[in-house]
Amino acid sequence: MSWLRRWWPGAGAAAGPAAGTVERWLVLDVETTGLDPTRAHLLAIAAVALRVDWGTRRIALCPGDSLAVTVRPDQVSDKANILVHGIGVGHQRQGMEPAAALKAFLDWAGDGRLVAYHASFDRTLLDRCAARHLGRPLDREWLDIAHLCTVTHPEVKARALDDWLEHFGIECLARHEATADVMAESELLQRIWPRVARECDSWAATRRFASRHTWLGPR
Repeated sequence: MSWLRRWWPGAGAAAGPAAGTVERWLVLDVETTGLDPTRAHLLAIAAVALRVDWGTRRIALCPGDSLAVTVRPDQVSDKANILVHGIGVGHQRQGMEPAAALKAFLDWAGDGRLVAYHASFDRTLLDRCAARHLGRPLDREWLDIAHLCTVTHPEVKARALDDWLEHFGIECLARHEATADVMAESELLQRIWPRVARECDSWAATRRFASRHTWLGPR
């Protein structure tokens, strides 16, 4: 485990007038040995928390509440794959056992809401890995940042994450490196948040709002 930190302001504090309106969202990114989530091996998980206050409709990054783990795969990735994510053979072999890495992630995540860019990939891969190594899938609700980008900015003809980062002028320090990607994705969510907050007042409402991307047709 390269780093694991937890910070959540107000934890254990007495309930106030806005009790129940603050949620912990977890923006997550994974690195894998391939592009097929039904077959690829997990190499890394990175995530950072955001504090969503529905009372004020504000969202805030909590960089101290974050996680990053490197996972030891059953089979190390090939050279071409390593050139993409930068996790070398030695680093892979020194990673945590998959079961331990997944348990560390779940212990840190708690009941936080899971958010990702192209979330179906992360969800499929993590559910499969958890079923294999922990005996059950994660079975959690997810929110897709890509879908939120589409419904909040339908005028932008963007397809990939790089397109959205370029549109908003967001710099990613090292693309396809999980900890860097997750920070860029978190900033992207914050950039589109004003339009999300105008339409949504809860996690469920945000997921319904994101589902409207299907109405917009092919991009």
